[in-house]
Amino acid sequence: MKILRNFIVDRSAASAAEFALVLPLFTLFFVGIIDVGLYAWSINRAEKATQVGARWAVVTDLVPSGLADYSFATQASPLVPQGETVPQSAFPDITCTGAGSISCNGSFGAANSAAFTAIVNRMRQIDGRIQNQNVRVIYSWSGLGFSGDPNGPDVAPIVTVEVNNLQFSPISGVIFGATMNLPTLAYSLTSEDGSGTYSN
Repeated sequence: MKILRNFIVDRSAASAAEFALVLPLFTLFFVGIIDVGLYAWSINRAEKATQVGARWAVVTDLVPSGLADYSFATQASPLVPQGETVPQSAFPDITCTGAGSISCNGSFGAANSAAFTAIVNRMRQIDGRIQNQNVRVIYSWSGLGFSGDPNGPDVAPIVTVEVNNLQFSPISGVIFGATMNLPTLAYSLTSEDGSGTYSN
């Protein structure tokens, strides 16, 4: 009995036992702080890639291949008199995606795959996770330009580059087997040329 009583009241390893109880909680807390920082860094990197993609898109070739040469004064229905601003009703949003094959909706020609790929490749220099299927390039009416412009495209659209469905794998995901989706990111600029050339 005396040995058992001595064992119960012995405090010589109390610190080690308390440390063993606190260590898992401290480790989870510490890893959680690192994960929050990595998550913010991943969003920042993807956001910067989106901004660079938008900048690349407005100074290089248009992804809808026929838009650069499309004349609203001779090809639109109804025609827009030469010299007038192209109305929003004549220029619906054009969305170009890289999911599967590269394609654009609307009636402004097939997608310029090389131009789309050049945008994505430039974005990948900032964030290597980005693939064609994560990117959408949207051309929207801005009210700039005029019908029958002899020096370039009739419209100078607002170009929005959007990145979606990027995954973030936290360090704690190794323990819990979880990944997280980053939010959809978008950045818009007004097209500067639309008939430029791209390079890698």
